[in-house]
Amino acid sequence: MNGVNEQQLLGPQEIRELADSLGIRPTKTLGQNFVIDPNTIRRIVAAAHIDPHETVLEVGPGLGSLTLGLLDAAAAVVAVEIDPPLAQQLPHTIERFRAERAENLSVIHSDAMKVYQLEQNPTALVANLPYNVAVPILIHLFTHISSLRHALVMVQEEVAQRLAAVPGSKIYGVPSLKASWFCEVSQAGIIGKNVFWPAPKINSGLVSFTRREQPLSDVRQELVFSIIDAAFAQRRKTLRAALGVWAGSPAQAEEILNHAGIDSSLRGEKLSIHDFVRIAESARDLGYDHGSMTRGQAH
Repeated sequence: MNGVNEQQLLGPQEIRELADSLGIRPTKTLGQNFVIDPNTIRRIVAAAHIDPHETVLEVGPGLGSLTLGLLDAAAAVVAVEIDPPLAQQLPHTIERFRAERAENLSVIHSDAMKVYQLEQNPTALVANLPYNVAVPILIHLFTHISSLRHALVMVQEEVAQRLAAVPGSKIYGVPSLKASWFCEVSQAGIIGKNVFWPAPKINSGLVSFTRREQPLSDVRQELVFSIIDAAFAQRRKTLRAALGVWAGSPAQAEEILNHAGIDSSLRGEKLSIHDFVRIAESARDLGYDHGSMTRGQAH
């Protein structure tokens, strides 16, 4: 079942016919751009390296282009769709174009940001994510769906570059670091504009994620993320200054940084996720917590 059945994928004509039958036009509000090119679906499914025994989580299945490809490659697909007409139509589309796999699809009508657990325990996430909420959705799902081991997502090219950026680059920042807390992250290709309906103004990018086998630390995720947020809230400032409000004062920030072995004159953009973990561990060891707290006030 690893291959994608060529006859079961949707092209431009099928996509527009489905949309017309539902009275649907893609909306900017929901970030909808439907893939209309079967070869792009084949490329995404191949790049996702799905095991035939896996359950795949798909966010924003839309009219079902990618869903059909995923059902050919995986044991089952759990599709989370926020748009009611699309959520209602998807099972009928799968029944029409891939009847023998229809029972392997579960559709959940929900905002992905409100999904906290899934009975099916998906191990892979494959999705064409809405550009405006791609990063929050990724962080949310990796935080709450612990069964996820790997992912391949299609996002705006600039977002793809930011997610996979390395320390020291101009586009490195909060998305890069928070994704790295969970996963090894890499870019997996560029997708052109003309494979979508409607065609976006910019290219899309594929990003690959592999969940770390072991957590980077036993320090709390919320503490690490609060330090990352503080360091980049004032990106051009030194860590001593940027973390001053978070720690309670620049002097307290410097104490934490010194204890972590981090140069307080550096900027956050120079630090890896491992460095931020060391800062969080130092803060914990010295009795500081996230927020504007002084030592001893942590809960």
